[in-house]
Amino acid sequence: MLSERPWRLDVALWFCAAQLVSLCLGVTLAGLLHNSGVAGFQAPDGPGAVLVSSLAFQGVGWGLIWIFLRLHRVRWRDALGMHGPQLRRAWLPVLLVTGVILPLAWLLQAASAQALTRLGWHPENEIAVTVVTNARTWWLRAYLGVFTVVIAPVTEEFIFRGLLYPLVKQLGWPRLAWFGVSLLFALIHGDAAAFAPLFALALALTWLYEFTDTLLAPISVHALFNAVNLAALYLLQHQHDLS
Repeated sequence: MLSERPWRLDVALWFCAAQLVSLCLGVTLAGLLHNSGVAGFQAPDGPGAVLVSSLAFQGVGWGLIWIFLRLHRVRWRDALGMHGPQLRRAWLPVLLVTGVILPLAWLLQAASAQALTRLGWHPENEIAVTVVTNARTWWLRAYLGVFTVVIAPVTEEFIFRGLLYPLVKQLGWPRLAWFGVSLLFALIHGDAAAFAPLFALALALTWLYEFTDTLLAPISVHALFNAVNLAALYLLQHQHDLS
């Protein structure tokens, strides 16, 4: 069972507000550079737009997490649960959840895309997917690999599982914490076809956090989930280029 977290509501609200402001500034900056015709910002999946948008949320998130933990006098290793007996017991659940959630997410993705198509709504790929498939330079692919497998899982898991979930739960709304935060996680990705698999992923990651009591467990599953999907996208793109 998840142990109580010492998060203060006022600091948590400050964190969320700062994260939202950073995201809005990043989107605004990318839009201004796009309208100015700056190279790299002429398309939503351009390298400049990718760097600005990713750093505005997940990149800045690392700095905000550091400040958030400093205000609570909590070390990174303690916040992530990088010690204790629960860490040694977490690896088997991590592998089991990864083995279940990957095929389930693929099935839900395919079913969602088919259902939306039948309703007359032809879903477009999430911008992140388009960015990966269109990345041609080695440095952009390397950045996307590090961002997808390291930066994004840590930032997103801390925000949704490490901060929002225990905070809302400790305020007396355990069901809202589990389902509401998972719903928010799925919505922020802005992909209708990916909503169901991301919602299922979020529910599974929340259960894993509760079961293991270490944030490193959902971070690991999230990183593995992203890594496998990233490798699959590159493989499909490579096969497409050869055909």
